[in-house]
Amino acid sequence: MTVVQQILYTREPERWWALAGALGFAAPFAPSPVWGEFHADGVLAVHEVTDQHAPGRVDLHLLVEDLDAAASELSAFDVSRSTMDGVGEMLTVRASSGIAVTVSAGAVESTGEVSVQPIWFQDDLAEPRAMLTALGLRPVLAADRGGWVDLRGRAGAVGLHTGTPGMGLSFEVRGDIDALAARLRDAGFDAAVIDEAYTRTVRIPDPDGGAEIWVNGVQDDLHGYHREG
Repeated sequence: MTVVQQILYTREPERWWALAGALGFAAPFAPSPVWGEFHADGVLAVHEVTDQHAPGRVDLHLLVEDLDAAASELSAFDVSRSTMDGVGEMLTVRASSGIAVTVSAGAVESTGEVSVQPIWFQDDLAEPRAMLTALGLRPVLAADRGGWVDLRGRAGAVGLHTGTPGMGLSFEVRGDIDALAARLRDAGFDAAVIDEAYTRTVRIPDPDGGAEIWVNGVQDDLHGYHREG
């Protein structure tokens, strides 16, 4: 099954390392300012900014068991194959909106209560839904009127949301929201708990000064939504 990796570009890597730890992620190896990797339910990667990647940018990368099988499943889409130093062979699949998702071979076990949940925004959700299901993610929750689909992998999740094309950063947590907020505050982060219509969320200021970081509780209120699969 597929593992979701959410790649965040930042000018504040050490602050993000601390935030990852407070959220419940663990680093399998010592991070560097160029690249840090943190595992929980899915992978959070913290990458230095580049000329093409401004602070706050988020990329979606997926780890699959068999890259050739993934390429075959994606044959109906715009897919290219390349080799990247330190990664090896990699697929890049592009949506009509211009959003690109990269795919490589690998596996990570799901651990802990916090999940990566990058949000893919574009007007037509049928296309990214088809791409992600071809890559092994499965839809588990959708809005009755369209506009939102939650897809899960072996580790991590991806949310699809109608809107201006882009990829947004977010997380989901199972368990005690208030305890998480307290843990974040103890670690020096100004975390606030907000009651949304669909669930409770923890909001955290972005270390790079961008939009607030959202950590959503598991959605239990299904009014206007339905389970899939």
